[in-house]
Amino acid sequence: MEDDKHEVKSFKELGLVEQLIEACDRLGWKTPSKIQAEAIPHALEGKDLIGLAQTGSGKTGAFALPILQALLEAAAAAAPPVQHSFFACVLSPTRELAIQIAEQFEALGSSISLKTAVLVGGVDHVQQSITLGKRPHIVVATPGRLVDHLSNTKGFSLRTIKYLVLDEADRLLNDDFEKSLDEILNSIPRERRTYLFSATMTKKVRKLQRACLRNPVKMEVACKYSTVDTLKQQLRFVPAKHKDCYLLYILLEKSESTSMVFTRTCEATRLLALMICNLGLNATPISGQMTQTKRLENLSKFKAGICTILVCTDVASRGLDIPSVDMVINYDIPTNSKDYIHRVGRTARAGRSGVAISLVNQYELEWYIQIEKLIGKKLPEFEVQEEEVLLFLERVTEAKRLSLMSIKEAGGHKRRREEDVGHKFHGKNNKSKRR
Repeated sequence: MEDDKHEVKSFKELGLVEQLIEACDRLGWKTPSKIQAEAIPHALEGKDLIGLAQTGSGKTGAFALPILQALLEAAAAAAPPVQHSFFACVLSPTRELAIQIAEQFEALGSSISLKTAVLVGGVDHVQQSITLGKRPHIVVATPGRLVDHLSNTKGFSLRTIKYLVLDEADRLLNDDFEKSLDEILNSIPRERRTYLFSATMTKKVRKLQRACLRNPVKMEVACKYSTVDTLKQQLRFVPAKHKDCYLLYILLEKSESTSMVFTRTCEATRLLALMICNLGLNATPISGQMTQTKRLENLSKFKAGICTILVCTDVASRGLDIPSVDMVINYDIPTNSKDYIHRVGRTARAGRSGVAISLVNQYELEWYIQIEKLIGKKLPEFEVQEEEVLLFLERVTEAKRLSLMSIKEAGGHKRRREEDVGHKFHGKNNKSKRR
């Protein structure tokens, strides 16, 4: 039965109208993804949805297309025609993901004059209020900023919305968002369609499902904690004091690749990006401590290929639209084993191959064992001679010393200094050579 569902060859077979089929074609979407093939027909029938799918599976299209079709049908049915403002609200756990969702709505709705509003922190509140005053069809928001506008922006409410989408629902349901989410659910009509999309089904997601979905159709297109077959996963046990040497060795070994290097803290992204730049490679950081403008700027540089190495925290492990990443390096093993799935899911997307290498020191062994249990297999070792790696020790030590000095000198100007990372070596092609 499931195989039959996956044999859908076109968006027309799913029941989409011609305008949206043409929009998909303009975006280069020739055939529906698995989650789209399963979700869209049920959504067009007016059902609530729970979609479980791994990152990069086309989830946004799975909820955006049915909402746009419903908007078109509502406009056509009205006599005289009316603008259905505040038709749908999409909640996202991160600012970057909210912006990307809105961009995808705008691309799909470009021929029907679709208006969207993005409500996220780190962006001018007044400007967002002006956008809301233009009565957009779709509101995409992070929970905290949405509650802020519901409380303080005159004339704005969600009483007319017909659709609520909770994207990355497992992350929306953490303690940071719980109070805001309750306030939002109390501010919207009970008569609505609700779509809940998540990479994983947690206890909190199940609880929310019972609270705000009506007889939902559930679909799961991949094993909950699986990694794709085209992903080559490796690990290397390293002494903590030599981890930076191994990182440099791998980055040089794969110097033609685009790489994401995951760390555990915002401070580590900053230090590591500076150190990599001091070694002559092109790195830029992204973390929750940066301004929204700077995060998007650094992300754009990486996507455009201006920087080939993105040093990041788990803020970048899910939802971000980065089409081509050749390699993921877990410089710090995640303390939550499920985050490993999301991190390595940044590469080997849409059928492409990719590499994920985890550097595990003596203090991280327990976390690594939990990852092995979750994915159900032992990872092969990344083969390298330690003597060859330690040839970099002196240069790495000096680069790290310079980076720490630079951060210390910045003192109270932390944010400004952090935002300078990635500019320092742009335009130079002085990649490190082995000696």
